[in-house]
Amino acid sequence: MENMALIESFSEFKDDKFIDRVTLMAILEDVFRNALKKKFGSDENFDIIINPDKGDLEIWRNRIVVEDGEVEEPNEEISLTEARKIEPDFEVGEDVSEEVKLMDLGRRAILALRQNLISKIHEHDNTTIYKQFKDLEGEIYTAEVHHIRHKAIILLDDEGNEIIMPKEKQIPSDFFRKGDNVRGIIESVDLKGNKPSIIMSRTAPKFLEQLFFQEIPEVFDGLITIKKAVRIPGEKAKVAVDSYDDRIDPVGACVGMKGSRIHGIVRELGNENIDVINWTGNPQLMVTRALSPARVSSVKLNDEKMTAQVYLKPEEVSKAIGRGGHNIRLAGQLTGYEIDVFREGVEEDVELTEFSDEIDAWIIEEFKKIGLDTARSVLEQDVADLIKRTDLEEETVKEVVRILKEEFED
Repeated sequence: MENMALIESFSEFKDDKFIDRVTLMAILEDVFRNALKKKFGSDENFDIIINPDKGDLEIWRNRIVVEDGEVEEPNEEISLTEARKIEPDFEVGEDVSEEVKLMDLGRRAILALRQNLISKIHEHDNTTIYKQFKDLEGEIYTAEVHHIRHKAIILLDDEGNEIIMPKEKQIPSDFFRKGDNVRGIIESVDLKGNKPSIIMSRTAPKFLEQLFFQEIPEVFDGLITIKKAVRIPGEKAKVAVDSYDDRIDPVGACVGMKGSRIHGIVRELGNENIDVINWTGNPQLMVTRALSPARVSSVKLNDEKMTAQVYLKPEEVSKAIGRGGHNIRLAGQLTGYEIDVFREGVEEDVELTEFSDEIDAWIIEEFKKIGLDTARSVLEQDVADLIKRTDLEEETVKEVVRILKEEFED
């Protein structure tokens, strides 16, 4: 009876965790053999017969009959007198199979056995989940917001698996409530102890690429290839695309009429501004295209140092740099070149570092962050715009402009 009750309780795990019959039998046998080793010192002479579907369990110990008083290994040998209590006609040298009841193991051993089984099933379950999500790394996945914490959102999928989306993996404009469905990519899956840690991201460039696969049929079909995607989450992104079919315009196919095709992707990413450009193996042309929407006059490359000197008309400079320096930064990431912008036709200019006696180095760095590294580049900007684009106080910006005007223009 105790066998039936124990196996029935094990069957609950089978139903809950969808463990197949063969796996459950293997786990059960492993757990029982460990219990037998602790009780008898060895499990080699035991047969375990399990039918988890019916709740049947039988354990048989096999021993050899020896003369009375000659038993040296009690687990492997049985005296003739003891053997004839089981079956009157046993003789010395014969094999005896005797059933071992669970209660013979002791109450404490049975409790430990059950706990060990629970642990083994959870371990199997966690390993299965780990393998399942490891295969999904880099793929888009949808889960529901279960709990909102300060540094992360805890999500649950339809099977109750826990997925974590840290704050830094969320787009700055993201705002979720409990019960909301969230799309992102499975960025990483690791085992911490025996428990899988599944991290979802909405900020990875791979998420943008996968959205293109979902939303643009030609990308899904392989007619258009995404060569590289870079992004500043929630702000701006650049995607280089190519097609091996000359009849297909890869940029036009991705963007669609009046942006109809890319609109869903932009909305999913919190209105992230996405530039789609034609990829080319010509690095000079690639740098030119990457700085879109600015019109580049000429480009000088240094392939050893991976630097690019880009010359533009003065009115195109702000477009090349972009708000907050986003455009030039992404262009550099897309091409692999460190890009420096120069104003075409402007010969006289002075590096900001030349004013280090009057302007603190950290202030000069703030201007460099937004692509302004010369006196003229700063003076060509509107003061109000400089205040918005840097983390500098209004008085500091005005003082820098005053110094540059006095020292540079005079």
